[in-house]
Amino acid sequence: MASQYAESGDARGTFLGHPKGLFVLFFAEMWERFSYYGMRALLIFYLTKHWLFSDGDAGVIYGAYTALVYITPVLGGYLADRYLGQRKAVAYGAVLLTFGHFLMGFEGSGGDDAFALNMFWLALAFIIVGSGFLKANISVIVGQLYPRTDTRRDPAYTIFYMGINLGAFLGSLLCGYLGEEYGWSYGFGAAGVGMLLGLIVFIWGKPLLVGRGEAPAPLSKGKEWGLYVVGLLAVVLCWWMVQNQDVVGTLLGIFGAILVLGVVFYSIIKLPAHDRDRIFAALFLIFVSIVFWALFEQAGNSLNLFTDRYVDRMGVPASMFQSLNAAYIFLLAPVFAAIWTALGRHNREPSAPFKFGLGVIQVGLGFLVLVWGAQAAGMDNSVPVIFIFLIYLLHTTGELSLSPVGLSAMNRLAPAHMASLIMGTWFFASATGNYAAGLISRAAGGDGLESAEAGKELVLGVYTTVGWYGIGIGVAVLAISPLVKKLMHLDTLRDDSEELLGDSEAGLEAQEAGVHPENTPRA
Repeated sequence: MASQYAESGDARGTFLGHPKGLFVLFFAEMWERFSYYGMRALLIFYLTKHWLFSDGDAGVIYGAYTALVYITPVLGGYLADRYLGQRKAVAYGAVLLTFGHFLMGFEGSGGDDAFALNMFWLALAFIIVGSGFLKANISVIVGQLYPRTDTRRDPAYTIFYMGINLGAFLGSLLCGYLGEEYGWSYGFGAAGVGMLLGLIVFIWGKPLLVGRGEAPAPLSKGKEWGLYVVGLLAVVLCWWMVQNQDVVGTLLGIFGAILVLGVVFYSIIKLPAHDRDRIFAALFLIFVSIVFWALFEQAGNSLNLFTDRYVDRMGVPASMFQSLNAAYIFLLAPVFAAIWTALGRHNREPSAPFKFGLGVIQVGLGFLVLVWGAQAAGMDNSVPVIFIFLIYLLHTTGELSLSPVGLSAMNRLAPAHMASLIMGTWFFASATGNYAAGLISRAAGGDGLESAEAGKELVLGVYTTVGWYGIGIGVAVLAISPLVKKLMHLDTLRDDSEELLGDSEAGLEAQEAGVHPENTPRA
């Protein structure tokens, strides 16, 4: 019985039907997201009001920074898969993040303060690389707690996603309020405290992970510390890149092409037919997610500025509206999990590609609702705050249709030895979407326009365009989702332990027949 529990990640018992380790990851990620989203709620205002960047430049800096946050999981995922293991990678990432968030509290005098500005770039670099070691790998550990065919996987990722958004909700409210009302260092300092708490929770809860996420092979101390030095060198590189945003765009194009072509080539050459098809299905979902994130990530960028300038906020700091998305997710995630579970029991649950199409449609519709509300109020009047609540509601239901489903699909569709790489590719798609979001925000920036009304009209025009594009692309995804579902081969998906058992039995049969197992084709 004990071995059976260990096989499913339940060696230390369960809580609410799930391994206790899930809730360690829940709270660790909750505090990490508290720090990240608390800082994110303030960042565009910090760039425009403290460092006095133009809207366009601030939008691209924001996009480049968030893009790098999602690029580095490829490095962190690779080093975890090959050497460190996910647990040590997450702990190291948490240390870097804690240092970076506290460094953000050093604001200087703003404007032309060159030394303080370099400290700001360095703080962003630590946060970027720390996220790279933590983000992909903590999600992988969640998947490792369950067999691949366990029906609890999707609900587990939804619970995990609730932890993410509980932290995002509290961080946006508290850090946003402190930053705008009392000073930037107070908001960023609170984010640093949150990250420190996340590190403490993760270290304390190590025994409840029942050995998941450990290094694939014994690692010498010298080699382990060498890998940590690689992380510090990555900090230096990111410090330079975040100041040179065009380089980030070029990097995304070149590295993205190499990554996708490498995954495709490896899948064709090395993987059995069904595993290869599953990788192709995962890549399709990854490409669709780029469109979603390019639109969704206006939230902390142009939409944050729009809320500050053109919305009747009734005295509430604009950054605090960043908490709406997280609040909606926390309220609606159990509803979505229950719906998917109930539909699954009756074999009527929509496929992952179909859910992705729904997600993109909803994010596009959110922009159109905001535009219609602003036009109804009149260009000379402030936009009623209800339309900010509505756009975040539609973006949230879209996110719940795509993001937790995507996390689960990446882990389910990828062979075990490619799990972190494919999860890193998923986050790389988010990086591309975030950089594209920065370009959209620059288009909506309106630098040099003569009046607030002209700026408002420009933003609404951009939102109209991206809204209709989102709806059109989402409908196209719905149309081809049955074909993508076939590539997933869900009817032949097996747990890793079953595959090993099957391979062993095939090898014994081949030996009995006088055939060498390495010459036997794998089904």
